[in-house]
Amino acid sequence: VLSLGTPGVGKTTLGKELASRTGMTYVNVGDMAKEGELYEGFDEEYNCPVLDEDRVVDELEDKMSEGGVIVDYHGCDFFPERWFHIVFVLRTENSFLYDRLESRGYKGKKLQDNIQCEIFQILYEEAMSSYRGEMVHQLTSNTPEDLERNLDQIVRWIEQWMKDNN
Repeated sequence: VLSLGTPGVGKTTLGKELASRTGMTYVNVGDMAKEGELYEGFDEEYNCPVLDEDRVVDELEDKMSEGGVIVDYHGCDFFPERWFHIVFVLRTENSFLYDRLESRGYKGKKLQDNIQCEIFQILYEEAMSSYRGEMVHQLTSNTPEDLERNLDQIVRWIEQWMKDNN
């Protein structure tokens, strides 16, 4: 399962809770990159490290071939399609997203670019061009009720997939 979206849409909350409800392994790619220092430089403009995508893929390959993994990241075009059976793009209205990002200390260009990324559905478009269309699903992620509905829907999907494929 791949969970992706703009920073602040709730991927980590969803992924951790999903892992707890299903027994699947949760991987936050940002945390994994930080722990393994999987970077190829630093972006001064955005004040953040630049992910070394090849090293991330190498690092994840064995775990992904075992199956039962929930991957959480904001981008997706460098992950092989064979890794996933389904992709969920979390979407959040700008009024919610702005407050979440601002509370994380995002400001200036970084804040504006992330809001614009959400407005223009950049990550949804990236997912649609990276994976078969029937794999990609958008989920609204504004409120705790949305989170609960999304969790229920994904757990049902996982249970059905397990029944159909085991």
